Amino acid sequence: MNEYRGKHSSSELPWAVASQASRNYRSRHGVRNRKRRRRRIVIAVLVLILLIAPFVQARILTVDRVSLVGEDLPADIGHLRVVYLSDVHYGFFYSDRQMASLVSTINGLRPDLVLFGGDIGATPEDAIRFYQKLPSVHARYAMLGVLGDSDRGGDNLQRDKVTEAMRAAGVIPLVNALSPVRVGTSMIYVGGLDDQTTGAPDLRALAGSASVSDYVIFMSHNPSVIPDAQRAGDASGRLSWFDLALFGHTHGGQILNLGPLMGIAEDVDDRYRGGWLTENRSSLLISNGVGTSVIPARLFRPAQIHCIDIAAP
Repeated sequence: MNEYRGKHSSSELPWAVASQASRNYRSRHGVRNRKRRRRRIVIAVLVLILLIAPFVQARILTVDRVSLVGEDLPADIGHLRVVYLSDVHYGFFYSDRQMASLVSTINGLRPDLVLFGGDIGATPEDAIRFYQKLPSVHARYAMLGVLGDSDRGGDNLQRDKVTEAMRAAGVIPLVNALSPVRVGTSMIYVGGLDDQTTGAPDLRALAGSASVSDYVIFMSHNPSVIPDAQRAGDASGRLSWFDLALFGHTHGGQILNLGPLMGIAEDVDDRYRGGWLTENRSSLLISNGVGTSVIPARLFRPAQIHCIDIAAP
């Protein structure tokens, strides 16, 4: 009996070993399959986030806060708060609800000046509707704006209709013009250039009406004018006629700086693609803008307005 059991046990041993090996293999294979499934899920989630995130980010407005020293700002002014916005592209991709939220954000900043940097509408008709529907903006001293290629169009009749809508909304349109703004007992000046691509910009006339000794804010929708603006002279032929210059047009590249490939601001040098710069004695801002063009998406180029606090030295 003992001998039979010994032989039986011996004959079953290879099968038991094989069965255990099979179980070990299935266990290891199952672990590998679970790891592959987890990796696939993680990759799928990341791809989904990358697909959705640009459309979400485009609807999140940020406020860029910057403090500057204005060497020419009159001492009795002491402090000036400027809120600047551009490239709203109001229309199909930008709703009245978003406009109301935008204005609420602007008013919450308690601005002294509100400056509009162009391309407020996706088309001239949209720009007119924007200004017609614009809720009350609480600027202490003034609102001024320039025209961009989208809201100006190439037709002077359309330009005039847009500027008329701006005036009706309390916004002073600047088309190759320098406007004085009284702040207390002193003056500052805001100059605006006609659009570079669809208008008739006259930089020499605009610069020639300014003075280096005054505090001048210069606006142009398109930053490609910067080199020419720096070479232009004031009323006495002196350079550095503006203290602060504000631009839009590029959307900061909109999606990973792919804007030029999408047909956005192809004419702008890479140096002036977005952000703050200091050149000569002037501070330069190229804004990412508020809205979008081509597709309603942004990635790592957030929608933004700017709250600029300027202090006298």
